[in-house]
Amino acid sequence: MHDTLLLDPVRILHGPGTELQQGPALIESGVLTGFGDEARTAAAQLGVQATAAPQQLLAPCLVDPHTVLPSPISGPTETIRSLRRCAAAGGYGQVALLPRGQSWRDQPERLIGLQNTDPTSVHLSLWGSFSREGRGKELAPHGDLLEHGAIGLADDDAVVPLPLLERGLLLGEMGSCPVLVAPRDPILQGDGMLREGVATLRAGWTPDPLISELLPVQQLLALQQRHPERQLRLMNLSTAAAIDVLNQADHRLKASVCWWHLLVDGSDLSSTDPGCRVRPSLGGAADRRSLRAALQSGVIQAVAVHAIPLDDEDMLLPADQRPPGLSGHHLVLPALWSALVNQGDLSIEALWGVLSFGPSAFLDQPAECLRRGSRRWLLFDPEASWTVDRDDPAAPGAANLPWLGRTMQGRVVACGLSRSGDRNG
Repeated sequence: MHDTLLLDPVRILHGPGTELQQGPALIESGVLTGFGDEARTAAAQLGVQATAAPQQLLAPCLVDPHTVLPSPISGPTETIRSLRRCAAAGGYGQVALLPRGQSWRDQPERLIGLQNTDPTSVHLSLWGSFSREGRGKELAPHGDLLEHGAIGLADDDAVVPLPLLERGLLLGEMGSCPVLVAPRDPILQGDGMLREGVATLRAGWTPDPLISELLPVQQLLALQQRHPERQLRLMNLSTAAAIDVLNQADHRLKASVCWWHLLVDGSDLSSTDPGCRVRPSLGGAADRRSLRAALQSGVIQAVAVHAIPLDDEDMLLPADQRPPGLSGHHLVLPALWSALVNQGDLSIEALWGVLSFGPSAFLDQPAECLRRGSRRWLLFDPEASWTVDRDDPAAPGAANLPWLGRTMQGRVVACGLSRSGDRNG
């Protein structure tokens, strides 16, 4: 991309509550400097010719409300530097890191060094741990974590034991900060890998019963009703049954969904596919349709990448022994644009609602928007064609990248935030 560029015309989405417009925008050395006639006048003074991009979209950065980065400084696959590079390449301006790590982020000193105020790079928000070492036995020092920069409290990918969760809510050190809980009961799930159903049995997978998600959702709704002053959040809903419960609830909780569950179901994948081993388990086509409908209706407000980096050795293991998870921030916008906008009936504004503005509200953070003098913008070309490849500069350092060799339609072709960073840290 040139140092100075006048896009005229280009589609523009300024921020939440605004409608898509078309007109000129001026970018100088990665900084948005003007719109409309002001942009044309400034470009003429600089001697810059207009570049027509009528099908491309200039929009605010995306927000990932939860992702895992176990070894942020010297990890074998993904580090802060490589995560920021991949996130920026995918148009993400903010990524919220869950507390899981080799050094669990359950103490204030373990948050130091991970936060950044550099306006030219992807902002990393930090969830503090609800329990010590994420074990669900003792409370972490909630007040200290929040005082030292945590945006809220979370644990791992299973529901916090209810007595401990209620104790923490009663003590109330989190005040009105969000508390993120995964509605998954690992005891009820057992060895289940795909959600129970006819297709799961036919394929020979061990079924994950619906109750492993449904019961925690019901319990968390009851807990929110007893503690209306707290802000519980549901992480990664995955079943139509859970959506039905939320639809009927008097007090709704803000909820997220992993992007992968919106695109595939258990019948689509073989045991060798990286995407078959995720948590929560993949459901059937009815679950996928229900999750998409929940985005339209507002029952789900945020789409998460929920990236979990795995290495090459992990990927050599059989599916039932492999750690669950996928990586690939750069895949999310193209895949969801294709499935929900091109092939579905979601508007561009609504897509940004669940990929940017909704996740910001989920985190209790200010919404992203286009501002003069800011680098927090992305340029998306829905007509760009490219192939998923681990050697792509936009790809993560992790080995669990889905769709290798697949041709994708649509790509973030520019972003004001820095993409600097080595592939391996």
